[in-house]
Amino acid sequence: MNQIKIDPDRRLGDISRHIFGGFAEHLGRCIYGGIYEPGSPLADEQGLRTDVLEALRRLHMPIIRYPGGNFVSGYCWRDGVGPLDERPPRSNLAWGSVESNQFGTNEFITFCRKLNAEPYLVVNCGDGDLREARDWVEYCNGTWDTALVRLRRQHGFPEPHRVKFWGVGNEVDGPWQIGMKTPEEYARAYLEFSKVMRWVDPSIKLVASVTSAWDGTFVERAQLLVEQAADYLDYLSIHWYVGNQQNDFPTYMATSEIIEDRLSAFEGLIRALRFQQRVKRPIALAVDEWNVWYRTTPIPGPQFNGLEEIYNLEDALVIALHLNAFIRHAATVRMANLAQIVNVIAPVLTRPDSLVRQTIYYPFELYSRTCGSIALDVFWQGETFSAGDYSGLRVLDVAATLDEPRKSLSLYVVNRSETEAMETAITLDTARFSGPVQGFVVNGPDIKAENTFDRPHQVGVSSVSVNAERREFSYTFEPHSITVLVCTLD
Repeated sequence: MNQIKIDPDRRLGDISRHIFGGFAEHLGRCIYGGIYEPGSPLADEQGLRTDVLEALRRLHMPIIRYPGGNFVSGYCWRDGVGPLDERPPRSNLAWGSVESNQFGTNEFITFCRKLNAEPYLVVNCGDGDLREARDWVEYCNGTWDTALVRLRRQHGFPEPHRVKFWGVGNEVDGPWQIGMKTPEEYARAYLEFSKVMRWVDPSIKLVASVTSAWDGTFVERAQLLVEQAADYLDYLSIHWYVGNQQNDFPTYMATSEIIEDRLSAFEGLIRALRFQQRVKRPIALAVDEWNVWYRTTPIPGPQFNGLEEIYNLEDALVIALHLNAFIRHAATVRMANLAQIVNVIAPVLTRPDSLVRQTIYYPFELYSRTCGSIALDVFWQGETFSAGDYSGLRVLDVAATLDEPRKSLSLYVVNRSETEAMETAITLDTARFSGPVQGFVVNGPDIKAENTFDRPHQVGVSSVSVNAERREFSYTFEPHSITVLVCTLD
């Protein structure tokens, strides 16, 4: 039998709510026809789709990154402010389209406020310059009576936006990026950009781009940033996307090991660099682009569909594997942004009259809604499987959190077996269960099940209740499922 043992006193660290962040880019139908659709009967007075707002509110995203992504490396923020009829259309070289600039800074801030989410802006460190970056900070956050503050007021926003989180560039290590930079070039640029941005507003948090290509330079990139700009580093940003290109379910379920390897490697790297440079201030990890993405092509042409990936149940399992890892690495991973939020490799798909919640929507919603504030160090053992380059992997992937004020414990379990239910003994140390355990299960008829406009409820959430006696109970996890057990503690 499988075993899970939980001691509420074994704590990995506090959890930042920002691990449940999102990302929106000017790509395909993420903005236009997704978030923003003036003239639609579903739009509010600001042109924002109300059904999309409602769906996103259920995800409880505390922070949203914008405007890119590859798009930002050719973006001028001034094009996206002011009267709509005066905004210039520009070439979107990142994605081979024309950007109307009808949706820009102030529309995004309004969108975030309606979701009760922090805006996280990324400045152009591709073909942009540091003056443009510091001006954007002043436009958004300035309080002195300057030309940029007057301009914001003229645009209808007398109070500062108080944007706290700012990224300097996007995926600067990638040859696909406008203005790709070598490790030396970016470390130098990051220092000068971040210096003047923080001079404008000393309270902002700054995010440096380290790797998305995962080539042989990411150690050097991190090292040069810490050596040259440690005083301006709040987060190091890493990106990745995963997929099931070989249609091999067991190997796809072993994606957990790639996630663990990357997070563990960067945790050690940051610790070593801080020790070497005698950096006392913390430097956190931001996985500010992550998702399943492998079916659609980013190359403009006849096959380009705006990256509107259709997800199935096995993709939802991999989303949960990510969230389990972010919880287990909570001491270091202080931000993570699901890329993206609407239409483009997203949990929500729209058409003019409605939307559908894709399979990956449901684990994200459950985790975000039930996650406590403290990550627990859980012991678990049991049946194993082998796949790809890995052997001896536990079939169950497990994480747990504690909400002390509510005396509530949440246990997160992914059963990676396609066919076998997993009977499991769940034991609690140094505390007792109080009352029945409430359970939520994400599952569907098979691992290839999808939610579509014609069949929107193939994958969803069911509820269960389990009796727990003092310190132990037994639970059988369904095949190919994600289960959240919420326990009240005595």
